[in-house]
Amino acid sequence: MCKDCGCTIAPHAHNHGHAHTHEQHPNPQLNDPKTIEVITKILDVNDQQAAHNREHFEKHGILAINLMSSPGSGKTTLLEATIDHGGIKLGVIEGDLETNQDADRIKAKGAVAHQITTGQACHLDAHMVHEGLHHMPIDGLDIVFVENVGNLVCPASYDVGTHFNAVLLSVPEGDDKPAKYPVMFRTADVLLITKCDLLPHFDFDVEKAIRETRKLNPKIDVIEIDSKSGKGIDKWVNYLKMKKDLR
Repeated sequence: MCKDCGCTIAPHAHNHGHAHTHEQHPNPQLNDPKTIEVITKILDVNDQQAAHNREHFEKHGILAINLMSSPGSGKTTLLEATIDHGGIKLGVIEGDLETNQDADRIKAKGAVAHQITTGQACHLDAHMVHEGLHHMPIDGLDIVFVENVGNLVCPASYDVGTHFNAVLLSVPEGDDKPAKYPVMFRTADVLLITKCDLLPHFDFDVEKAIRETRKLNPKIDVIEIDSKSGKGIDKWVNYLKMKKDLR
């Protein structure tokens, strides 16, 4: 799907019955030095912009958090519950392939938000976040969340200029996701196990999910949350305040 992160590059070429001329337009391969060089350059430029974004946040006294997960894990609902809880002035840069729905939900709660529609890109990058900052009044905010595109793969590879990464894992997704998507969970600073009200209805082992995550990332913090009932929201907000105070 993505044009620049390499996720469309197949590990092996494959033949099929369609009348495409693959010989004339060979697919790039991850073991091609030219492909690796291009991806490296893209990431280097992105990292430079990410550093600039962090400087911008710090100049305004803002803690920035990259919120990542698969689609439907409850990122926007968590943000709504965080706003409702109070005690933190937050803004949100929203990332989705299409629509302004998530940004509209945040604005309806009284917080500032800017929607970035990525089209075909399966993640936000530092340049997109920088553009979003120019469309948001961030003075006076405590925290800016970057709600990344729903995807457990590519967002983990891109520094968007935030201070730490939060990854959501919802009960309906299953407790096997940390083992299946190790890069995402290895790069996270906090794991939020969401939709915990559904535990009686799903074969989800909380301890297994935590254990598998800590095999990859021994220092990761873990918070169990149900945004609808409010379970864990106090702990989450206190965690955010502690992180803010440490900046």
